[in-house]
Parts: sequence; structure tokens; C-alpha cells
Amino acid sequence: MDIITLADLEVWYRVGVPDAEREKAQRLTLTVELGLDFRAAAATDDIEATINYFDLSQRLLAFGEGRSWRLIETLVVEIAEMILREYRPSSVTVEVRKFILPKTRYVSVRVTRPTVRT
Repeated sequence: MDIITLADLEVWYRVGVPDAEREKAQRLTLTVELGLDFRAAAATDDIEATINYFDLSQRLLAFGEGRSWRLIETLVVEIAEMILREYRPSSVTVEVRKFILPKTRYVSVRVTRPTVRT
């Protein structure tokens, strides 16, 4: 499987267990890996035959507008589900990094989900 990676996209979302932590958006980074077959895109050199990662980056930047989450586990699953639904990769891996704990570089949560074909 071929992979497109968006690495360390900086977003500002409201996330945290205490109410006070969700009062203001905080900096998070997202890394997204999209599994898909590049053969059609490579053969045609057509962006319509692949996933437009610029469009996805803009969607992720706006994803937190007017929303909040208590757990980054909930957030990461919702992002993965949105990507599968709207962009239709063969699979998606999403990692959310949160910079909240002292003496740690970050805390992260990662999920991998395949597309469910119906």
C-alpha cells in the first residue's frame, strides 16, 4: 500500500478533562497517514485520482471550530472517522500530540482504521 503523510500539522483545539483546560484552544499537532493505491494517480498525473492533502489540511485546521473534547482519544477517533468518510483512503492512521505534562515532550494517542466498504 502507498502512503501520503501529513506530519505535525499544528492545530488549535479545545481539549482537556478539566473544564478550565477547555476554556481556550491549545496547540496540538496531528500526523495523518493515508493508505491508498497511487497507480491511477501516477498513470494520469491527475489530482482527482488521489487524495488532495492540501484540502485535507484545511479541513483539519477547521475541524475544532465550535467544538471541544474531554479526551484526546475521542478526538483522534473522530478525526479518523471523518477522514475515512470524506476522503475514502484504504486506511488511515492519526496521531494527536498534546503538550500538557511537565517534563515530557508530549503525550500522544494514535489510531489506525481501515475503510469499511459496503
